[in-house]
Amino acid sequence: MSVLVVSGTGTEIGKTVVTSAVAAAAVARGLSVAVLKPAQTGVGPDEPGDAAEAVRLAGPSVTAVELARYPEPLAPDTAARRSGLPTLSPAEIARAAERLSLTHDLVLVEGAGGLLVRFDEAGHTLADTARQLGAPVLLVAPAGLGTLNSTALTAEALRARGLTGLGVVVGSWPADPDLASRCNLADLPKVSDLPLLGAVPHGAAATSPAAFRTAAPSWLAPPLHGTWTAQSFLTTWPA
Repeated sequence: MSVLVVSGTGTEIGKTVVTSAVAAAAVARGLSVAVLKPAQTGVGPDEPGDAAEAVRLAGPSVTAVELARYPEPLAPDTAARRSGLPTLSPAEIARAAERLSLTHDLVLVEGAGGLLVRFDEAGHTLADTARQLGAPVLLVAPAGLGTLNSTALTAEALRARGLTGLGVVVGSWPADPDLASRCNLADLPKVSDLPLLGAVPHGAAATSPAAFRTAAPSWLAPPLHGTWTAQSFLTTWPA
């Protein structure tokens, strides 16, 4: 798995912190890692974007690449059109990921919003990039009420397009989870037909980078270079 696409069931659900955690866990295993953010929206020209945040959290050895930046916090296609800037095609994103894979053990491609957010006027999405790359997709989902439907729909969209879902990671696991969150740990794999591969604690990005890097492998399962297991987590947080 040299390229992994990180998508989500929506926006503001922890994709960047999960991407950072996967990067940190891979670096801890001695792998070279690049984080590719095709379209960064809602960030000014001098502000750090999501790829830079991954470097801050996962460490300076991580390579950060951003292909396009649009100032308004909108879907990339809409943000590009309103700003008068060019859009990105799946082929452009795939070529950038493939170039990075020549010099890195792992390339993480972090999408914007959900899987089917439009990148260009032709309606291409992150799913089209994953298809061009032949890369698996990691889904990031919220913990609480409502996540089962959005996760099931995203997993169904993957299968309908012939894409491989690697698994699901909860992007922000609360310190005091409610009943819905605890039940969702068992139900997310059922509705998505994908394994649960981790849970990143709420507020993880606010810890020191050193603490983040040390803890990251304990939040993620072995397919993501970590030590976390769903069985032990379910035991810790029974429904």
